[in-house]
Amino acid sequence: MTTDVDQAVVDAARRLLAAQEQGAPAAPVRDLIGSTDIDRAYRVQQEIIAARVAAGAQVVGRKIGLTSEAVQRQVGVDRPDFGVLLDTMRYADGETIPAATLLQPRAEVELAFVLASDIERALEPDELRGAVAYATAAIEVVDSRVRDWDITITDTVADNASTGVFVLGAEQVPLSAFEPREVTMTLRDADGRELSSGSGAACLGDPLAALAWLAGTALEYGAPLRAGDVILSGALGPLAPVAAGDEITATISSLGTVTARFA
Repeated sequence: MTTDVDQAVVDAARRLLAAQEQGAPAAPVRDLIGSTDIDRAYRVQQEIIAARVAAGAQVVGRKIGLTSEAVQRQVGVDRPDFGVLLDTMRYADGETIPAATLLQPRAEVELAFVLASDIERALEPDELRGAVAYATAAIEVVDSRVRDWDITITDTVADNASTGVFVLGAEQVPLSAFEPREVTMTLRDADGRELSSGSGAACLGDPLAALAWLAGTALEYGAPLRAGDVILSGALGPLAPVAAGDEITATISSLGTVTARFA
């Protein structure tokens, strides 16, 4: 027999899945799972990912969210969260993204790591270098199935950490060639206007520190990071709203550029 808690998790997952399928944001899910039970919210996330995998998607990595202190204060938490990346979310540099598949998109620039090996124990940031095959510039288009981005920590965790789609740059740079915390970033539109700027230090002080947090937390939830995983390490600067017809290009020092276009 299903418990009340389990049913609430199932109902929350169904609400968020329906919002995506119907193309219309839904009410927050905190009325079902509460606004403070993060473990319960991750169970909703797991239900959603299981449904998408059952429909044919494949897990290709994770994303780290809430790496900015300002955003943490806004949501009322003191720690990051994570979501799961699927192959259906991935786009190549310059590839056109169908804007109609997104509900409330906002773009952020990130440093992406691609792992060379499994991470099966907690590691310090410097120890993680050997587990990273290379880094690349990335644009994550965050999205929310929750109406008007009216989210608490449990709403965004349940909604797969507000993951939308992501674009990876073409350059693959080993960590021996640069320091992640020292990179600088600018995001510009097709006319060259600056939409956002920032640095590696804006991501928990160092994107490798964000990766260390994720590796440990993934172990706690029984799903360790694996070789080949793409890891979006967190925003290097403020979010920028995007819409159909937009073209944006991010430049990250040492990593080159990455462009996203929206049909």
